[in-house]
This record gives sequence, C-alpha cells and structure tokens, in this order.
Amino acid sequence: MKKILILTANPKDTDRLRLDEEVREITKALERSRHREQFEIVLQWATRPDDLRRSLLDHEPYIVHFSGHGEGEKGIALESKIGKTQLVSATALTNLFGAFKNKIQGVVLNACYSEVQANAIHQQIDTVIGMKRAIGDRASIEFAVGFYDALFAGRSLSAAFDLGCISIDLEGIPESDTPVLKRRGDEGGSVWVQNENLELPAGQVELTSPFYVERPPIEGDCFGAIAQAGALIRVKAARQMGKTSLMSRILSHAEKQGCRSVPVYFQEADGEVFGTLDGFLRWFCATLTDDLGLPDRSAEFWERGALSHKRRCTNYLQQYLLTAIESPLVLGLDEVDLVFQHLPIAQDFFALLRTWHERGKNDPIWQKLRLVIVHSKEVYIPLDMHQSPFNVGLPIELPELSQIQVQNLAERHGLRFAATEVEALMAMVSGHPYLVRVALYDIARGRKTLAQLLQVAPTQAGPYDDHLRRHLVNLRENPKLVNAMRLVIAADHPVQIGADEAFQLRSMGLVKFQGDAVLPLCNLYRLYFRDRLGEIRL
Repeated sequence: MKKILILTANPKDTDRLRLDEEVREITKALERSRHREQFEIVLQWATRPDDLRRSLLDHEPYIVHFSGHGEGEKGIALESKIGKTQLVSATALTNLFGAFKNKIQGVVLNACYSEVQANAIHQQIDTVIGMKRAIGDRASIEFAVGFYDALFAGRSLSAAFDLGCISIDLEGIPESDTPVLKRRGDEGGSVWVQNENLELPAGQVELTSPFYVERPPIEGDCFGAIAQAGALIRVKAARQMGKTSLMSRILSHAEKQGCRSVPVYFQEADGEVFGTLDGFLRWFCATLTDDLGLPDRSAEFWERGALSHKRRCTNYLQQYLLTAIESPLVLGLDEVDLVFQHLPIAQDFFALLRTWHERGKNDPIWQKLRLVIVHSKEVYIPLDMHQSPFNVGLPIELPELSQIQVQNLAERHGLRFAATEVEALMAMVSGHPYLVRVALYDIARGRKTLAQLLQVAPTQAGPYDDHLRRHLVNLRENPKLVNAMRLVIAADHPVQIGADEAFQLRSMGLVKFQGDAVLPLCNLYRLYFRDRLGEIRL
C-alpha cells in the first residue's frame, strides 16, 4: 500500500487558501482510480513542525504532499501552537527528509515560492516538485488534480508532473510553467528512478497491477459481450501476449455484474485425465463443482443408465450446477490448446461446448452459461463447422502494444524514454507485451541500460535466453517449420511460404503477416535464429 501523506497549513495570520477543495479533489481522484486499492491517503490538517516529524515516523509515506504558503528562502509556513505562522527552513527540511530518504519516493510542495525548498530537499529525495513563483488557488488545485489522476492511474512521478501542468493549461490558466520538477537523471536519455513496486514479468498480470496495459477497444468489447445471456468469447494470441490476464479481467468484471465465475486451467489436469472422454468430462465437472463450493454429485449422474458421456456431462450442468446457483455462470477455459493434442477428446468436447452455446439461444437455463475460450494456436483439429465453437461468438485476437502503450508502460516502470529510445526497443522486440516488460523490468532495476540490453538481447547472456530456447526447441521438432523460418530470416523483405507453415509460425508468435507474405515478428527473432537455425541438420 502506497501512502500519500497530505500536510496542510493555513496559519491565522496568512491569506485564506482553498485547502479543503484541493484535498477533496485528490481524494476524488483516488476514488475514481482503478488502482485505488494500491494507495492510501493520510491527512494532517493545521500541520505543526512536530506533526510533520511524527507523521513521517508513523506512516512512512510514499509521497509527501504539502499544501499551504511558502515564503521563498525564509521557508514554508507551518502553524505554531497558537495557530500562527512558524517558518521551517530549507536546511531543516533537508535534514528531516534525509532521515527518511530510503522510504519517501517523492515530495510535492504545492506552495508559492517553494523552489528553494525543493532544491534543498532534492539533495536527499530523488523526485521533488516545487513552485518557482507565486501560484494561484485555481492553478494549485488543477495541478494537484492532474498530478494525482495520473499517479493513481499508474503513471510515473515525472509523467504525473507533466499531466499536472497540462491540467493547468486545459483550464486556460496561464501558470503551467510555475511548477518545477527536480529529479535524478534529468541530464536526458533513459532514466532509472528507483521503483520498489516492480513486478517480475512472468505469468498472469494481477488484477490490481499497474503494469497491465489495456488495448482498447478489446476490454470494453469483452465486458459488453459477457453481460449478454449465453455469451461466448474466443481469445486467441501467441503465448505470453496477455490472454490469461485478459480472461481474468473478463471474469472479474462478470462477477461485479452479479455472475459466478470459474476459471478452468487445463494445464492443471493430470496426464491420465486425457486418457478417455469419460475421465476428462468427469474431471471437468468435478473442477466446476469444487470451484463453486458445491457437493460432488457426479457419481449419481454417471450411474444413470446407458447415456453417452456427453449426455451425462450435459445433464450434470443443466440439472445440477446451473440450477444450484441463481446467478449466471461464466466459465473461463484457459489454454484449451492442451485439449487439441488429444483429438478424440477434443472433437467431442468442443462439439459439446458448441451445443451448450446453441441451447443458450432459446433455453433459459442454458442462457445462464457464458463461455470465455482462450487458446494460442490455430485450430488444426477437424471439426464440422456446425459443431465448432471456434466460428461463433465474439472473436478477440490480441494485438501487440503500440508505441504509445510502450511509452506509457515505460513510465509506469519509472522510466522516461525519448521517442527514439522507444523506437529502438520496439525495433528489437516489437510490441510483444512480455518481451517489452522484461526489458523495462531489467532497465528499471538498474541492471542494464537500454543500449546494453539491446546489445545482449539475442544472446545467451541476455534476459530472453529461456524464451528463445523454448522457441528453438519447438522449431526443431518440425523440419518444415525450420526450413520456413530459415527463408523468413534470410530475406530482408516479406516472403511467401507454405500456408500451413505461415499460420503455425504466426500462432507461435514468431512471424507476422504483411498481405500473404510473412516477416519476423521482431529483430530479436531474426538475429537469434539466424545464428542457430543454420546449425540444425534436417
């Protein structure tokens, strides 16, 4: 939890300020934020010097925000015990903040002529904001609104500063150049601002994570679709493109709308589960029952005469699970590619999903069932078009991140990249979410500069070694894909290869289409496979 400590002071012998409105707007900004669970606002009104010291000790804040009067070199105006002005010097503030420099990430002095104090505090704290001249109430409040809207949305302190100034401009107030930012590394180029809340870029991005990047209009389309009776959403993309993270957000949104949701992760199934259709469907029903917290009645339904396995499974959902809960049931089926590997089971199971979806068009009980199907590869299993769930519902194919989205993600890591640096990173890894996050994570931790990362990226010493070796192992299992990839990386322009090979390489995330031709997804793959595919003898 990141604490924002807001200190206010408006001594009796100073002009009245609209401090309550500023605090109210900051609080509303947090209430609006999707990441509000990550922040806490702590208020200290009528701050005295002792209050300042004790608040830092008690709360160990992430940000310290002061609203009040500043008097330049004389100091900032706190309150004495009788409510009158007591000035605190820049030297005293520097010494105080020095005692908390390992905890406090930023200081905002929203007070007139506070640049002197900002310069002094900056000796101890990496990021400090002050005012280089007098600032009016309206401008002061607008800066706070823009700054905290951005901060609570996951932006970096420097990006939040920029948006605070922009907020002043948007209101037509000619004071947007009054706030000044003091921060380490302002000499230009990639900047590392220590961020203790970095997340290891592996697996699903948590629901509350500031490092999840929305790709409009995808999330909105999915949220709208899952609200419909009998909905079916198909999410397709290569591995590590964010499919499971999107699925978890769809299920979370559905729960907020009053649905029950169950994520089914097929990688959790033991090998013997895929031995027979009967065993697979019983595992499937048992998984749903367990997650819903209901008693397992599968034995009762499986003992009913000579019904087919699919009929027993259908009855179990229709006559038990869907009737036992009052709300709609949303199933998130993750990594269904694992089912593709078992053709007899796949054909029957996916036909069953299509049947349930079709029943939902007319049958009220089946309208309660909503499906989110997530897979990585093209569907290469033979399915009758009328029995396939892969040609109905809402199709979602996750795109790469755009340059603006990569820039935004860099800011969330505390990095201020120039446009040319973002372009250089994307030239190496394109907009692949996982590859981009790995790079930003390494740079934000101070392990490498961008230039160093780009140099080692396609080598065994780089951060992508495991990712690249996995792709190499998968290619080696298919000589046709090796030959096709050789053609792709050898050319300096898009090339045409066999249709099956093109779709398989695309589903693996190694190439992208340009018309009917393909080219490597990014320079990382071109450089890595150029040096290694030539060593493979077919």
